[in-house]
Amino acid sequence: MALRTQISERQRRFGAELRRLREAASLSVKDAGALIGILGPQLSHIEAARTALDPERLTTLLAAYGCTDETYTKLLHDLGASTGKGWWSDFKGKVPMLALDLAEAEDRAESFSVFDALYIPGTLQVPGYVEAIYKNAYKDGRWDAATAVEFRLQRQRIMTDDKQRQFRFVIHEAALRMQFAGKTVMRDQLHHLVDMAELPNVTIEVLPFDAPGRAPYAGAFLICDPGCTALSTIILDGPKRAVHLGDPEDVAAYHQKFHEARDLALPAVDTSQPRRDSSRDSWGLLQHLLYELQH
Repeated sequence: MALRTQISERQRRFGAELRRLREAASLSVKDAGALIGILGPQLSHIEAARTALDPERLTTLLAAYGCTDETYTKLLHDLGASTGKGWWSDFKGKVPMLALDLAEAEDRAESFSVFDALYIPGTLQVPGYVEAIYKNAYKDGRWDAATAVEFRLQRQRIMTDDKQRQFRFVIHEAALRMQFAGKTVMRDQLHHLVDMAELPNVTIEVLPFDAPGRAPYAGAFLICDPGCTALSTIILDGPKRAVHLGDPEDVAAYHQKFHEARDLALPAVDTSQPRRDSSRDSWGLLQHLLYELQH
């Protein structure tokens, strides 16, 4: 079987999990390979995501590694068996690979924890806001800005699909005050946040400028949880590539950062409660910012 020339983050994560399990079981590549009738170098290629592993051999390896978590085992099987195809496949070659990897990771997730300090998170952005972001992003001509906008808007379908995924957002007040898209777009954007907060599977909390105590974390991050913390992925966006983290210590650290951000944030937007002009909850602060944009 020919080795892969392009490796997706899903394939990379599958191989990394196999390597982590093997090392935890104190087995060498040679000995683990012998258990499933292959040579050590071939198993090394599998762990490096350069080639695949059939389900039967995966089952044998997981048993040898002492893996007894049924949920983890099922999800790891799904990870290895996935074709990687989905709605995002239509955009292959039209948007950066990092965008395709992000869409695939989101599609596998059951719940999301999102923190952003300077931008409205992508799955909450209105079209005008998305267009403003990409207006000057692709001047080198390699990628088409209109296609990038379409791709981002397509991603937002996970918010309301029949899987009823859970979304928790903590957004810094700084992101709500950014006006690079213009006042009209920002009014639409803030109204959209309030509307999205009405969905039963969406929680939006605002971290205000005057939050007391410790300084908040400055970087944006997304935690994709497929229903098993051990296979959660932390995604950090960058100008050239996104970083996907799956090491248990990294996952735990970013979960802690998210909990700290929630502790500092105002109470969540709750449109079921009587509306009042107060900046002491997230809904009230959004209304205050909307008032400023209208005057």
